[in-house]
Amino acid sequence: MNQTRVFLIFAWLMVATLLWMEWGKEKSAPPAPAVTAAAQAAATSTVPGAPAASNATVPSAAAAAVPAAPGAAVSSAVAAPNAAQTVTVTTDVLKVVLDGGTLHRADLLKYPSEAADDSAPVRLLAEDANNYFVAQSGWVSQNGATPTHESGFVPEGAQRDYVLNSGAKEIAVPFVWTGANGVTIRRTYVFKHSGYAVTVRDEIVNAGTAPWQGSIYRQLARVPRALTRSGPMNAEQYSFQGAAWYSSAEKYDKRKYDKFVDDGALNLKVTGGWVAMLQHHFFAAWIPGPNDQGEFSLATANTNGGVPQYLIRDVGPGVSVAPGAKAQTQARLWIGPKLVHAMKAEQVPGLDRAVDFSSYSILATMADAIFWLLDKLHGLFGNWGWSIIGLVVLIKLAMYPLSAAQYRSMAKMRKFQPRIEQLKERYGDDKQKFQMAMMELYKKEKINPVGGCLPILVQMPVFLTLYWVLLEAVELRHAPWMLWIHDLTARDPFFVLPLINIAVMWATQKLTPTPGMDPMQKKMMQLMPLVFGVMFAFFPAGLVLYWITNSGLGLLQQWWMTKRYAEAPAKG
Repeated sequence: MNQTRVFLIFAWLMVATLLWMEWGKEKSAPPAPAVTAAAQAAATSTVPGAPAASNATVPSAAAAAVPAAPGAAVSSAVAAPNAAQTVTVTTDVLKVVLDGGTLHRADLLKYPSEAADDSAPVRLLAEDANNYFVAQSGWVSQNGATPTHESGFVPEGAQRDYVLNSGAKEIAVPFVWTGANGVTIRRTYVFKHSGYAVTVRDEIVNAGTAPWQGSIYRQLARVPRALTRSGPMNAEQYSFQGAAWYSSAEKYDKRKYDKFVDDGALNLKVTGGWVAMLQHHFFAAWIPGPNDQGEFSLATANTNGGVPQYLIRDVGPGVSVAPGAKAQTQARLWIGPKLVHAMKAEQVPGLDRAVDFSSYSILATMADAIFWLLDKLHGLFGNWGWSIIGLVVLIKLAMYPLSAAQYRSMAKMRKFQPRIEQLKERYGDDKQKFQMAMMELYKKEKINPVGGCLPILVQMPVFLTLYWVLLEAVELRHAPWMLWIHDLTARDPFFVLPLINIAVMWATQKLTPTPGMDPMQKKMMQLMPLVFGVMFAFFPAGLVLYWITNSGLGLLQQWWMTKRYAEAPAKG
């Protein structure tokens, strides 16, 4: 097998990959779930730690203030948030609208929704029907009324707008609930400078005469996000979207929206861990205390407008507060991008797995390694485009012994190509004898005809893995390189890189020997630069930059080896 045939194999594999990705996109579109009796039963969870006689349940997210679809009649049970009970918090990275039980809206101020500088920031949490995504938390108890995510908590004080000043490290936003039995729950949201992890602390004070027992629940509810763009090269449609969770026993796991009901109930008892809803580049996650015992569950429902809603919930820990005593529990709520360094800084086991490069463990491991290397190079160059070029150089250096043997063998094949053509003329249509004679020549001259296969085959998984890194890593989102390339994750706007790729492939073909190739194969190979150029015109610019750099360095190495080992054609 020579270099030419390997190029053909690679082209067919690329086409097959694109078809597989498009097929996967069609399968991943979540249908509106039929709310069966089992799903309705899953919408409520018995509080762990409560007495057996207790029937306290967590209110279903479907019963909360879920907006109806446009044009649909709004049920009297669905009420908009009380504006008098909501506050707005603005930090250097977040702008959040919340009340005591629900975060209704969250804008990521450092991340524009489009590459343009004047673009509005990404809105991760939202209340509109088609993009509904909220974080909720409340309490349940067998001792009477409790504050839920629907009602109960009220702002403590008259302030409704909080701004984290540039010199401050954090800002606290307090809410309070007072029960008729003398129990008070004070909830405080703590926002930190440059932080996407919000601390949510609940302090229970029992001023009554009887013990009080209760359990906290935290949940994320959303409607699947509609794609902003379509097309085979739209990165968002290939990124995982659904629920994810982590436990010390079962590690990282996830479930797509359309599998919420089909894959059965979750009901996973855990200590610590976290639950999340993932979307392309961004996510929200509840992170309980590392020693808190709870239970993770999933639920689905249809709103009164017929819009499907999905929920992941953590119930627990349960607390017991004696008369005159107090207790406290807290968790963190991540609202923001999938920044690997920031997530690792939270020191939460497995939180960085929210960067879901691939469902296949081998590709995910390779993607982690490639991103780690790119990140180190970015620390050196300060530019993701030059980091990609540096990645190619490092891979080329690591594979130099293999590629040197490849190009040395190809140079010898070029030198002896006239003799191979004579063998072809001598044996005519007897392909078997021709192949035997050609292999005898290779053996005599110590030419390895399969020397060109291994380096290219090694490059293929690296190429595909880098594709997933470019799709998923938020660090590369809207990242510029230089001149006209303002976004490495989008296609080249002027198709300059694909044209350069055509030129490099054409030059490579001119240096590549084609001994014994029939005319039809030669015609196909002449079209390969154009086919790759058209295909790469729709690929992310960073991926085309990787391929051009790899091909360009390979062309230089091939030219040098050809000059060194094939100065003059061998005589027939």
